[in-house]
Amino acid sequence: MFADIELRRSFGRREHGGLFVSESLVSVLDEVRQGFQAARNDPSFVAELCDHMQTFAGRKTPLTHARRLSERYGQNIYLKREDLLHGGAHKTNSVLGQLLLAKRMGKTRIIAETGAGQHGVATAMTGAKLGLSVEVYMGAVDVERQQQNVQRMRLFGAEVHPVEAGSATLKDAINEAMRDWITNVGSTYHCFGTAAGPYPYPSMIKYFQSVIGSETREQIMCATGGLPAAVFACIGGGSNAIGLYSAFEGDDDVALYGAEPAGRGDGSNRHAATLTRGTVGVFHGMRSLFLQNAEGQIANTHSIAAGLDYPGVGPELVALQDCGRAQFAAITDEEALDSFEVLSRLEGIIPAFESAHALALALKCCRTLPSASTLVVCLSGRGDKDLDQYRKLRGAQK
Repeated sequence: MFADIELRRSFGRREHGGLFVSESLVSVLDEVRQGFQAARNDPSFVAELCDHMQTFAGRKTPLTHARRLSERYGQNIYLKREDLLHGGAHKTNSVLGQLLLAKRMGKTRIIAETGAGQHGVATAMTGAKLGLSVEVYMGAVDVERQQQNVQRMRLFGAEVHPVEAGSATLKDAINEAMRDWITNVGSTYHCFGTAAGPYPYPSMIKYFQSVIGSETREQIMCATGGLPAAVFACIGGGSNAIGLYSAFEGDDDVALYGAEPAGRGDGSNRHAATLTRGTVGVFHGMRSLFLQNAEGQIANTHSIAAGLDYPGVGPELVALQDCGRAQFAAITDEEALDSFEVLSRLEGIIPAFESAHALALALKCCRTLPSASTLVVCLSGRGDKDLDQYRKLRGAQK
């Protein structure tokens, strides 16, 4: 179910990643590393995690052939349905792994950050399942635009802390969660939401999310008898992408594509698309690419997809770009909204705004790829949470 992921401190020739945290967190992160290494090598832990993945989360998720979409665009398009996972997004994969690990380590209090709310929901519901206290930090802007997920978290018993500082979005929520962890290192575990942050989180999250790639590879081979020409995922921090890519990194004939948010796309939002426009810096415990000014101050960002509204990216994705193994492109809000509508009307599937970015990139690539190519798009989450925003943006026009 999970790939044999090497626990790496840094990635690529420029050594992105690393461990850039206050002294008080160094020993705590080493405790996490040791705990994870022991757990992944313990058959009883892996068996318990697999059982929860199946009986609580609902794995395996289907690989759906999007027939009408394929006919329109002249390709064979398949959708990896992480939107059908319990909680509504791929976040449940890494949260289950992390909270079982936290419980094994004797932690009783869980903190998490969230943007679109999907990681917060996954943490809250898993905390309820395992009997762990959960507190979630969420930017005040995201609290306002993702009220459905806020209510779900509270119903599961989690305390939600709106963060007013900075841009009041995901980066600021991460800042507050890290401050909390520094203050409460003893009984608290920080359930990080993506394959980023300080060592060992990027590799550890990749391990838990590798279930996406492992299943996809098996399912596409069964469905078509071969590997896809390309796979597509959206990029915020990048956990759904690195999980999907994990099964195909060694297959040079499988192109790896990632869709970043370009924001409004009218030139007014220069602070978007980290892999395209970012520069090297250190933030949130890692060395990676970030959207920042000439003085190294982290920029405020904008995307209609709250889960992509982050000014950095996971370090392994940067390494994959540097060596030419993965290709990334920026998708505008309008392009994402178009693909949101197309998938809903042709296939009866409402994708998350985040996932709509990945689909938009796949549909653009349909023009340049050989016809009848097999493409796989990771639907990282479902779009129920985005319907209020959609109505505000386009509903009055329809």
